[in-house]
Amino acid sequence: MTASPLLSERASPSACPACIAAPSAERLAAGAAPRDARLILSLPTAHCAVCITDVERALHRHPGVRSARVNLTMKRVSVDAEPQVTAADLIGTLDRIGYEAHELDPGLLSATETDKRGRDLLMRIGVSGFAMMNIMLLSISVWSGAEAATRDLFHWISGAIALPTVLFAGQPFFASAWTALKAGRLGMDFPISLAIVLASSISVFETMHSGHHAYFDAAVMLTFFLLVGRYLDYRTRAVARSAAEELAALEVPRATILRDGAEVVVPVGDLVPGDLVRIRPGARIPADGEVVEGTSETDRSLLTGESLPVWAGPGVVLSAGEVNLTGPLTLRVTAAGRDSSLHRMADLVAAAESAKNKYTSLAERAARAYSPLVHLLSFSAFGFWMWQTGGDLRFAVNISAAVLIITCPCALGLAVPAVVTAASGKLFRSGLLIKDGTALERLAEVDTVVFDKTGTLTMGAPEPENLADLPPEALAVAAALAEASGHPLARALAESARALGVVPASVQDLREVPGYGIEGRWGDVRVRLGRADWIGAEPGTVTATHLSIEGQVPLSIRFADRLRPGAEQAVRAFAAQGKQVWLVSGDVQGAVADLAQRLGIADWRAGVLPQEKAALVRDLTAAGRHVLMVGDGLNDTAALAGAHVSVSPASALDAARTASDIVLLGQDLTPVAEAVRISVKARKRIKENFGISFLYNVIAVPIALVGLATPLAAALAMSLSSITVSLNALRLK
Repeated sequence: MTASPLLSERASPSACPACIAAPSAERLAAGAAPRDARLILSLPTAHCAVCITDVERALHRHPGVRSARVNLTMKRVSVDAEPQVTAADLIGTLDRIGYEAHELDPGLLSATETDKRGRDLLMRIGVSGFAMMNIMLLSISVWSGAEAATRDLFHWISGAIALPTVLFAGQPFFASAWTALKAGRLGMDFPISLAIVLASSISVFETMHSGHHAYFDAAVMLTFFLLVGRYLDYRTRAVARSAAEELAALEVPRATILRDGAEVVVPVGDLVPGDLVRIRPGARIPADGEVVEGTSETDRSLLTGESLPVWAGPGVVLSAGEVNLTGPLTLRVTAAGRDSSLHRMADLVAAAESAKNKYTSLAERAARAYSPLVHLLSFSAFGFWMWQTGGDLRFAVNISAAVLIITCPCALGLAVPAVVTAASGKLFRSGLLIKDGTALERLAEVDTVVFDKTGTLTMGAPEPENLADLPPEALAVAAALAEASGHPLARALAESARALGVVPASVQDLREVPGYGIEGRWGDVRVRLGRADWIGAEPGTVTATHLSIEGQVPLSIRFADRLRPGAEQAVRAFAAQGKQVWLVSGDVQGAVADLAQRLGIADWRAGVLPQEKAALVRDLTAAGRHVLMVGDGLNDTAALAGAHVSVSPASALDAARTASDIVLLGQDLTPVAEAVRISVKARKRIKENFGISFLYNVIAVPIALVGLATPLAAALAMSLSSITVSLNALRLK
């Protein structure tokens, strides 16, 4: 059967491993009860609370399932079931209720299941915020005129609250500062840590000597505001996980090998060259190898983006990650594990991610110059006042601490996260999810846009074009044959026929011929639906399947892929902004050329392999271009990771979304072009925040240097600058 531009991992519910789940991770002693199976399935199309209910209800009804729990954020479902329950069974159950699912290897995802750092920061924010409010209540009593023993008592109570709070809540800054010191450098966390320690130490000293002022409230307030900034920064980065890990988790975790004529299920990691592997229809190829028995068609869009299924038979070489579509195959393994095609692609992605991570945000670049200046001012103030006052250590340390606190880079630390959070909220409402904290800064620099075709500019779903041209009887026969086939084109034909109200003809003796199509008898007439060369039709240049009714001229049913909403508008908008637009696809030349002409894209390439897409992005980058890559398939992940900034639709494969900086939540592509305009405004707000921070320091630092600001006044001024920066960021909304 000739193929469709559909067959990506993302779009084919059957394009997931149908291998048999092993009853346990290890062989049990004789007589021991087998362990329950622990299965994790990816749910790319789950998006709301109704999805959670539907999926969990369907899985709970499946025989042998003990529990099923959906994580909507991760778009996964974890299933505990009896040993005989397989991933293929559960995938079929979900497919019947309209949910696409793919098996993931739980052993490779354990590191991504928790969000310990986010919870840890929130806990420290809560502790410091609660302590700050209580200490401020005690401070108000002191400011109101408490004297002598009463004042000292309030200071001691404040210290009893503040010191444990600072030690606990300030750990993220202390640990980072110590790590930087051991490496011989001063990061932004060193002046932060020093300011907190100095404010606390001076407060203890003043309290011990019955001083009029203690600054425990300043130390805790400083810690609280800095933790808020750190958490905002963390949330903008935490969504992004390693695409290389996701790619590894997509590998088939088990394979069925033939040993002495018997089928044995083993982990894929145990495969070695020379092993014979049985691959059932709908299963993913677990390793590179050569077909020794059976015929079928394979979907290699996972690796190449090629939409046309490829015939597979004895002597044909297949790659790990391809999907077997119609018939059982026996494969002799030539490369497995880290030597397989899928692992080589994961290595490409990891290398590209590493290169992109070298990008330094504006805040980090500013901090490199800012941090040494802070220390220089503070120590200079200490030295000057020690000399000026004839060795008054108490006075000199107070001024030094006030300078350090007032110049503390809290506003600088909030400058970027506050803007990114505001811009992310605005973009989210328009249908875009920002995953990386530096993505907006990089998006504002884009001058070149590279689009994938299938699933990105198009919907990745084949639709028959000429059903109305078929005679009614022929259409009824085609519908009957298509209903009995699992081929992607046949499914699309059957759905369109049902939508038109076509009643399938009564076709008997239906039989699917792997790699060719499906046939049967309509009355006394043999009928076939499938490849042109199988039914005696002339192969065409467009995606099509062919209908043969014995004694009649064969009929062609053409298929086309529907444009994604907003595709034309997005391309026009980028062109209007002066961006160079590319169309790069693994699909055949005719399909790519037609789409490029339709959208007015002058620069395009067809038949491009994943490594060639990544190489094009590298070449454009080397030429000084800042590339925005928009793609959705596993074959796009290396290019997505290597681009200056990248976007994937929510319908994309998990690994592609993970490699991207931005996820398009809806179907409409228009917000992608709008995001560039918003990113330019966001970069302007970031620079304004740096200006506010600089202006604040120009005014406040001299006041602290001449001794007119106590550490508490410095902490209040620092808090005011942080609030100002946050309010300026909110102007984006």
